[in-house]
Amino acid sequence: MTSETMTPSRTLLFVDDHDILYRAGLQRRLQQAQRHPQSPVIVGRDKAWEIAIGWCSVYCDPTDGRYQLWYQAFASDAAPERTHRSVICYAESRDGIHWEKPNLGLYAFNGDPHTNIVLLGNGGYSDRYGCAVMVDPAAENPAQRYKMAYFDFSLDQGQEYPGLSVAFSPDGIRWTKYPHEPLLRGAYGRRGSAVPFVGDDSQPWLLPLSISDAADVFYDAPHQRFALYHKMWIDGPDGAMFWKHGMGYTHSQNFVDWARPQLVLTPDEFDPLWVEFHHSPVFYHNDCYFALLQILNRGVQGGIMDCELALSRDGLHWQRPFRQPFFLPRSSGNQFDSGSILTNGTPVVLADELRFYYGGYSAGATGGDHFQLTTGVGLATLPRDRFVALCPQQQTGQVTLKAIDSSPYGALTLNANAQEGSIWVELLNNEGRRIPGFDRAQALPITGDRLEHTVAWQTRTVAELPAQQVMLRIYIENAELFAVTFH
Repeated sequence: MTSETMTPSRTLLFVDDHDILYRAGLQRRLQQAQRHPQSPVIVGRDKAWEIAIGWCSVYCDPTDGRYQLWYQAFASDAAPERTHRSVICYAESRDGIHWEKPNLGLYAFNGDPHTNIVLLGNGGYSDRYGCAVMVDPAAENPAQRYKMAYFDFSLDQGQEYPGLSVAFSPDGIRWTKYPHEPLLRGAYGRRGSAVPFVGDDSQPWLLPLSISDAADVFYDAPHQRFALYHKMWIDGPDGAMFWKHGMGYTHSQNFVDWARPQLVLTPDEFDPLWVEFHHSPVFYHNDCYFALLQILNRGVQGGIMDCELALSRDGLHWQRPFRQPFFLPRSSGNQFDSGSILTNGTPVVLADELRFYYGGYSAGATGGDHFQLTTGVGLATLPRDRFVALCPQQQTGQVTLKAIDSSPYGALTLNANAQEGSIWVELLNNEGRRIPGFDRAQALPITGDRLEHTVAWQTRTVAELPAQQVMLRIYIENAELFAVTFH
């Protein structure tokens, strides 16, 4: 397989049937993220302003491997003033495991100038929420290389509104809030409020289908714009407002002017009635959008939360095929994350694993006693691209992929665990006929557990194929297949 122009490698994940023509005798099995043995990697409550650590964002610099992490710290009534009740704190690490909270001296707390606080709330009716930070290497203005989105209460022409706020920074430490807030007005009120009539602006916080009090942001490369996923209130069976949260979405070209929010996912009839999405952070990886849904049960221990993995191919139409077991469940016992998992969207993608950082509470997030819980930032990992396995329903199965143009590619690798069995790959033309020399009988069996198994045949190589449409057929015997990569 040759080409005059260099084509990037392409990895197909088997999280759904997007690239699959059909499969026979195979089933999917979700792979759960595993907690790092040193989790929590950041311990809360060692600072007066860190009574409860919630949402966080993380960035690993590809040039030097330095980690930066921003996290929401809630001090509640321990704060000297409302602007300090819910703040953004900063930590650094060389390896992503051992973290330091630097004394930045930017904002004092209860007279202590030696804090790692990098952003305060506006001090409106209620606290600011969220901590969605992204790094924009293509930023034209170096002062806006780091971008943050969050929810706050702001004055606009003398009237206070809840809604979306943003801030910018050259280094992730010194932040400047955008002066005009909120950029999108949000909803805030009591459960059971009546939906306002058209033209009734007497209660400006009763705003249907609007942003609610958390958001997560990333650069959506396929659509070439910033994407923000956020809480969005939906109305109850009786039509009254503030029943429970679904997933909302908006986008922007410049991080300031945002499109009208739209509702893209809600709980359905296959969920227990208590299910709601406390928040729905999203990231994009290998042609797939993943959401780390925070599944909230307000009726247990003050609002417990576990993490479910949801899927989309366009960022708007979502599937939830992995409701049980949870992708990242709460810990058992009385751990820092045995009550609530507060996920963020973007993981750190390394050569051999994905790292998911999250805030955790030992109690519920919506009704727990903040002064009694333990808290921190946790780390869970997943071997690279091993979200979901294709494995036999009994002993043997096969998957046939949709046809792909062979011309840009020169090699194939499989991400697979065949410690207890074997995998074979054969090539078919676009009519489903076997290509001589590339059939199963000529294939070298794949065994062992590796992120990259080289696909090979006895006498032929992939590079020898003339340009044509080919279909891969992969036979799986007592093994697990996670992904295939065209190099």
